[in-house]
Amino acid sequence: MHMRHALAAAAAAGTIAVIAAAPAQATEYSSALKVKGVQYDAPGRDSNKCSGGNAKNEYLTIKNYSRSTTVNLKGYVVKDAAGNKFTFTASHKLEPGDYVKLRGGRGADSDAGNVVYRQNCNFIWNNDKDTINLIKPTGAKADVHSYTKRANDKDGNGYINYHG
Repeated sequence: MHMRHALAAAAAAGTIAVIAAAPAQATEYSSALKVKGVQYDAPGRDSNKCSGGNAKNEYLTIKNYSRSTTVNLKGYVVKDAAGNKFTFTASHKLEPGDYVKLRGGRGADSDAGNVVYRQNCNFIWNNDKDTINLIKPTGAKADVHSYTKRANDKDGNGYINYHG
């Protein structure tokens, strides 16, 4: 009889330990579009000169994770912690599973090449830490990620993957 109670108590304690050890869940927003990853620290020495700089090598990849819905990026906003922002003003449709790289610098946007340029040679993402906000045209959050170089970029290559 005592053995049954001891096993029940141990089982209950084990359950409690498992529950207590479970990691906290991140907030998930209901959006087909999510930040797939960010090259927050462009390779090489940072230079935001429009001619010969490396701002084009800093980019944010946004992917449509829906299995059936095409999403138009027009009106979506990408913003950092300091309030620097980019608004997609042109129509750019992402088919299910498709992605776009939002690059710094100047260049020609291309649906076929899956690229949109910010037409600004200043870097938007900080090399040490920042917060990436992807905001729907309605103002609702589509996806948010905060990072620090130390905690999130273990290999030190300046790239962080969020939604594989």
